[in-house]
Amino acid sequence: MSAAALLRGRGAAGLPAAEPLDFTRLVLPASPNAALLAPPGTTSQKHIGLPLLPVSAEAAWAALRMLGEPVERCWKVAEWPDRRQVQWVVRSRLGNFPDLVQGQVVPLVGGSGVFLYSRSLLGYYDFGVNLRRLRAWRARLDEALRTA
Repeated sequence: MSAAALLRGRGAAGLPAAEPLDFTRLVLPASPNAALLAPPGTTSQKHIGLPLLPVSAEAAWAALRMLGEPVERCWKVAEWPDRRQVQWVVRSRLGNFPDLVQGQVVPLVGGSGVFLYSRSLLGYYDFGVNLRRLRAWRARLDEALRTA
């Protein structure tokens, strides 16, 4: 996949085919252009801890699926309902750079765990964009579950 094709696309155009992600085997890139939120005790990768949600996996999945809806220049690429996993592409206003965001809900003892992983497809640095995005999406998830 060429960088030019990625930058010319709109939505998911030019992206590699979407595939579900195995968060238990996820290895973060060495570059500082990715961020991970994960439930406690689920990964040894550098991440921001996301406490268990005191809701059913179904309620968490319903909220997770809608997280990208209000985001400008964000398109849902794929869903895997059997895994409670979803993927979006978010394109920057300047340059049309694509970032992938993937989320998954997992039922755990004591509640539901949520993974959110945001990463740049191009470049080495992201100037903290992916980390800020995940913090904003986490706040929207909390809000959606409070009002559900």
